[in-house]
Order: sequence, then C-alpha cells, then structure tokens
Amino acid sequence: MADDDAPPREGEPGPGEQARSERPPVEVSPLHRPDRGLAGFLLTGRWPDSTREWVQFLTLAVRLAAVPGMLPTTSVYRSADERGDGPESRPTGIPHVVGIVELAGRVIADDPAEIAAPAPGLPAALVLLHPPDETATRTPDADRPASGCVLLPGVPHLGLEHRAAWVEAEVDGTVTRLVSVRGIDPAQDPDTAVLSLLLAA
Repeated sequence: MADDDAPPREGEPGPGEQARSERPPVEVSPLHRPDRGLAGFLLTGRWPDSTREWVQFLTLAVRLAAVPGMLPTTSVYRSADERGDGPESRPTGIPHVVGIVELAGRVIADDPAEIAAPAPGLPAALVLLHPPDETATRTPDADRPASGCVLLPGVPHLGLEHRAAWVEAEVDGTVTRLVSVRGIDPAQDPDTAVLSLLLAA
C-alpha cells in the first residue's frame, strides 16, 4: 500500500507542483470592433492570479497594439468578471469564460462619449495601450514599438499595495522593454496616473 505522506521520488513533482500543473491555463482571445479595431480580450480557463500572469497578458496586448490599424489611439481597457454559476458563462455562452478585459474608452477623443470614465467597483486590472504613433519609447534602438501599462489596484489602507507593469513591443513581437513594480504610487507615473483616475471613488 502506498504511503500518502511519503516524499515524492526523485524526478516526480511534489504536491504543490502537481496542483499547479493541473490548473487550467489562462487563455486570451482578442475581440474586434466592426472596423477591426481592438475591442478587448476574452479570458477563458481561469483568471490571471499573479503579477507575472498579468504581465504576460499585457505583453500579448501590446504586441497586438503594435499591429497597424489595430489601435487607432491611446485606449483604456477594464477587466470585468463574467463568471457564471455553471460550466458556461451566462453573458457570452462560451464555455469556460471567466472574464473580459473590455474597452473602457479613449484617453482623448472628439466625442466625449468615447472618453473612458470611472465605473462602479474595483476592477482586477486596468490596462492602458498606446499605438506606435503615440508611444514615447524609452528604448533608443526600438523600431516603432507600441507600449502599454497594467495597473493592478490594491487597497493600501488594508495593506494591499498597488502593482503595475510596463511593456514595449515591436510589430514582429520583440519585447524591447518590460518593467514590473510593486507598491507603486500611481501619481508618480503618467500611465498609472491616467488609470488611477478611472478607479471609482
């Protein structure tokens, strides 16, 4: 009879590693507007649950923003939990959907209705994407990269710090810059300052 408390044999995964390997992956699918612009992202499998996974999401989003015509101007995207009670998401009818990172609006627009505004609740993530024409790159030899920032809002007075990350990427997918910071003051960076204005009071 096997001993459940016995340590794993050499080369075998431990209990924690096995549990992680059995978790479904975070899968991301872009959503498009009728004009082929980037309307948001559909998340299936499970929700990102670490800064590392949100950085991976941001990297994918910035690579898409670098594609010509995908992102007409600097835009804000907001996470929205769409989980239902069953194996299918009720809002979309697509199996295993856990949420959407949807277009909240533009930072600057001629039509005020297109400008991003605060919404009720604390989102898991806010994302700011800049197309190549509106990216002030910090990498001198980068070839017209797009850029983006993800803000993971915390509750500082409860000891939950704000976290943020920044990515620059070229149209061929090359990542030219990646920075992640924990315990950031959103007011100290232009991107996070914009995103923090969209957090409901």
